[in-house]
Amino acid sequence: MTKRLAVINYKGGTGKTSTTVNLAHALALQGKKVLIVDIDPQGSAGYYLGLDTDISLYDALMNIRPITQCIQTARPNLHIICSNERLFVAEVKLASRPKKETILRSLLHSVTGYDYILIDCPPSMNIMNQNALTFADEVLIPVAMEYLSLVGIRQLLKNIQIVNKILRKELTVCKVIPTFYDARNQKTQHIIESLERVFPGRLSSPIRFNVALSEAPGHRQTIFDFDPKSKGALDYMKLAKEVLNNG
Repeated sequence: MTKRLAVINYKGGTGKTSTTVNLAHALALQGKKVLIVDIDPQGSAGYYLGLDTDISLYDALMNIRPITQCIQTARPNLHIICSNERLFVAEVKLASRPKKETILRSLLHSVTGYDYILIDCPPSMNIMNQNALTFADEVLIPVAMEYLSLVGIRQLLKNIQIVNKILRKELTVCKVIPTFYDARNQKTQHIIESLERVFPGRLSSPIRFNVALSEAPGHRQTIFDFDPKSKGALDYMKLAKEVLNNG
């Protein structure tokens, strides 16, 4: 059975794309077949993985081609449906459609054979993020060790409750992922304590601040391509094993 995970936080700069790409590659290295679906018009996930393509999620949303023809191979066991700025146009057109919040779920219904589908979400409350919450079984919330990273979480939790109520779903928070973690920083400890109060038992091991993690996207590589012995690679592999053990 495919596990469907939305990687989401309404605050920008929390490491959503880095988490999506590196977690997906870690799961693929563990022998799982993984699909990334990028619903952010910036298209960072595809860039991160070194892909240059005009084929994107827009084509499936606009019925230009079947969604299965939008899937690109990124690494062994790892595939992606890329995004680009045309997704802005798609969102405007989707706004007038009936059941616009379930379009992604309908499209991905025909995509099979994956152990995990990870949705890389934009930092906003928009139609595509509504679609992600409707499609997903669980959410992963990367939280940078900055106080403003906590701001969007309350609204996100409210939206999860709304989706569950309206669609009679049981969408849950799988993991809250501390990113840009520095144990020497007192602010980090305060934020971790706040997260533990709100999400008891659901905090993952942290993703430590690591220069290699910040440099890897510039080389269009995951942390496992760029520096597989770095702290970043160790942390994301540990996170992957926690996700696997979560069922």
